[in-house]
Amino acid sequence: VLLGSGLTVLSQPLMYVKVLVQVGYEPLPPTLGRNIFGRQVYQLPGLFSYAKHIVKVDGRAGLFKGLTPRLCSSAIGTVVHSKVLQVLSRVAGWERCLSGGCSPPDASSPLQPGASKKEPVSSLEQVLKETSREMVARSAATLITHPFHVITLRCMVQFIGRETKYSGTLSAFATIYREEGILGFFAGLIPRLLGDILSLWLCNMLAYLINTYALENGVRAPRPARGDRGGLGVSTMAEMKSYSQAVTGFFASMLTYPFVLVSNLMAVNNCGLAGGLLPYAPTYSSWLDCWSQLHSEGNMSRGNSLFFRKVPAGKRYVWE
Repeated sequence: VLLGSGLTVLSQPLMYVKVLVQVGYEPLPPTLGRNIFGRQVYQLPGLFSYAKHIVKVDGRAGLFKGLTPRLCSSAIGTVVHSKVLQVLSRVAGWERCLSGGCSPPDASSPLQPGASKKEPVSSLEQVLKETSREMVARSAATLITHPFHVITLRCMVQFIGRETKYSGTLSAFATIYREEGILGFFAGLIPRLLGDILSLWLCNMLAYLINTYALENGVRAPRPARGDRGGLGVSTMAEMKSYSQAVTGFFASMLTYPFVLVSNLMAVNNCGLAGGLLPYAPTYSSWLDCWSQLHSEGNMSRGNSLFFRKVPAGKRYVWE
C-alpha cells in the first residue's frame, strides 16, 4: 500500500496533464517545431510546457489537485484486490482438494494450499484460471473505488473553469449525491470495466502465446555441453518471459486506450463544470454516443501521447 501510494503521488502531475488533454483543453497555442524527421510542423504543448502553465496559474501545489481521492482509491483498491484474490484462491484450493480427494484447507491456512498438485504455470488451463481470478479481483476493486475516481477527475477538470465545486472529498460525495444520485458515482464505469477486462485478457493471452510458442519452443535447441550453464538458461528464460509480459501489457494498454478516454470523458460530462460542457464536449447521451462522436472526429487517441503532439489537419482545439 505504501509503495502504491508513493507511486501515485509521483505520477499525479502526469495524470493531471493527461486528463486535461483528454478533455480537449489546450491553454497554450501550437508552436512551430520539428518532428523526428526534421520537418517543420505545428505542435501542441507537451507535458512539461503544460505543467509549467499549471504551476504558473496555481503554483506547484496545483499539480496535485485530486490527489487525496486518488490516494483513497489506490489504497482501498489494493486492499480489495488482495482480499478478493485471497478468497478466490482459497475457493480454488477447496475445489482442487475436493476433486483430488485430499483434506479441505483450513480457513487459517495459506492462500494456496499445497495439499494438491499445482498445474504447470505454462498450461493454458492454469493461465485461464489465473486470468479469470485476476479479472474478478480487478473488477471488484474498480467497482468499489470508482466513486473516488470520478471525484479525482472532476477535481482536476475544475482547473479549466476555475471552479471550486469539488474542493473536498467528503463534500464532493455530498454534491454528487445531491445533484446526480447514486448513479453519479458510477459515471463512466462501464467503459472502464470493459477496458480493464480486455486489457487483462489481451496481455495474458499474448504473453502465454509468446512464452509457449516463441520462447520455450525457440530455446529448445541443442543443450550446452557444460552442465553448469543450466541455471543461466533458466534465469535467462525467466527474464525473457518477464519482458514479454511487459511488452504485451504495453501493447494491450495501447489497444484499449479508447475505453480509458471514453470513461474519463463520461465521468466529467455534463456535471456542472466548464470542462464537461461545450466547447470542450457536447452532452453525451451514453458512453456509446461519446465513443461514436470521438471516432467520427478522429479523436480516439487524444491524450495518449504527451510528447511531440502534432496538430492534426482539420482538428479543432480550444485554447486560451
